Amino acid sequence: MPNPLAPRLVFAVTTDLCFDQRMQRICGSLAAAGYRVQLVGWQRPASPPLTPQPYAQHRLRGWFQKGKLFYLEYNLRLLLYLLGQRAAAWCACDLDTTLPMWLRARLGGQPLVYDAHELFTEVPEVVARPAVQRLWRAVERFIVPRARLAYTVGPALARLFEVRYGRPVGVVRNVSRYAREPFLATAGSYILYQGALNVGRGLEQLLDAMPEVAGRLVICGEGDCSAALRTQAGRLGLLDSGKVEFRGFVLPQELREVTQQAAVGIMLLENVGLSYYYSLANKFFDYVHAGIPQVLIDFPEYRALNDEFDVAELVPDLAPATLTAALNRLLPGGDVARYQHLAANCRAAAPQLSWQHEEQELLRLWRRVVQLPAH
Repeated sequence: MPNPLAPRLVFAVTTDLCFDQRMQRICGSLAAAGYRVQLVGWQRPASPPLTPQPYAQHRLRGWFQKGKLFYLEYNLRLLLYLLGQRAAAWCACDLDTTLPMWLRARLGGQPLVYDAHELFTEVPEVVARPAVQRLWRAVERFIVPRARLAYTVGPALARLFEVRYGRPVGVVRNVSRYAREPFLATAGSYILYQGALNVGRGLEQLLDAMPEVAGRLVICGEGDCSAALRTQAGRLGLLDSGKVEFRGFVLPQELREVTQQAAVGIMLLENVGLSYYYSLANKFFDYVHAGIPQVLIDFPEYRALNDEFDVAELVPDLAPATLTAALNRLLPGGDVARYQHLAANCRAAAPQLSWQHEEQELLRLWRRVVQLPAH
């Protein structure tokens, strides 16, 4: 049972709480440290029941699921909910939750914390709409300087925020918790993509490459491009042949098993905005922890990690021929010695690239904002 005198922290996201692994790790670590934690998210039509967690969870419900009306409804419903809550600090996760969280913090005289999961003003869906981008940039300019604490997922994004706003920004990487006995990639049988099926993820090019790839592809996740990608795969004959399988949303604990059984992971992005270019996605670490090599886009954060640990085949572009060559090198009939070398490096890197390290930085940052009572 949490200490009823412990400070209460409220976090808000627009995601489905069952699938947001970053927030599960963050809230779980803070709860284990002794804080009382509540995570607020959004109820989707296909949302499964909430999974048991060591912190409180609440889902907001509404009529809209995307677009301007969704953001308007979410912010109004979130504010109304927050007005009935009490907390020692309020943490907004990404810009789309910040305004009601800032207002509630201001009304109560408590600190606002900003957890930037990405550079929201530079995601492809925003970059493609200049008027929308101007609006979110105005929100960013308003929020970031006013947050008592700000942190993000990687050093490059932290430096970018620091240059823009002249304030320190911490780094809590989106790293999996290390299991003491890492998975062994000895019986892997497929290529795995896990994550959102959204614009700029390189999935269209990957599907175009698959007819010439010596293996099959399993895709775990959904997103704005789900229908278009299924149509493309069908048109290429990849569904009928079994070369591509869409598994939809997969709960985190099940996804670990799916990843364990893979032979190769995929971590591709297009250079369609600074958020993607400077990203550091959790799937990179998930593949490392599973002991499987990956085909990896050559962007700064990923190159820096691969220069240090050598766990992936870097690709300079997303041309189907480029992807085909990189994948076939790691699949049966390819370079067995290279595959085994990368897999061994994954197993060696996993203990170092672990949530156990990031957790200590998370707790250090939060202790600067809200102290736990002395025992």
